Amino acid sequence: MESINASYFKARCLKILDRVRETGERIVILKRGRPVAELWPPSESESKYPQSELKGTATVVGDIVGPVVPEHYWDSLTGAGGIEEPGGDANAPRKRSRRTGGE
Repeated sequence: MESINASYFKARCLKILDRVRETGERIVILKRGRPVAELWPPSESESKYPQSELKGTATVVGDIVGPVVPEHYWDSLTGAGGIEEPGGDANAPRKRSRRTGGE
């Protein structure tokens, strides 16, 4: 891995970028003798999303949204029509409560 000063990199930036792309080598950029950056070519992934490399590496075992309880137990809790919200019809418009002064 080659190390170069920041002033040298600044003066020859485009040429150095081309060399890194062609050779695949990494270059460490120094400022006052200390490393401040590393330059290397991008990964060979053809996708524009890095997450695409993970496609096909996971397996869905079960329903990730549904309840954890067994289905027959869940049906006995909710009844045939599903869960009813307290206070009446779930499709009815809700009334807004007014806030009053806290005195």
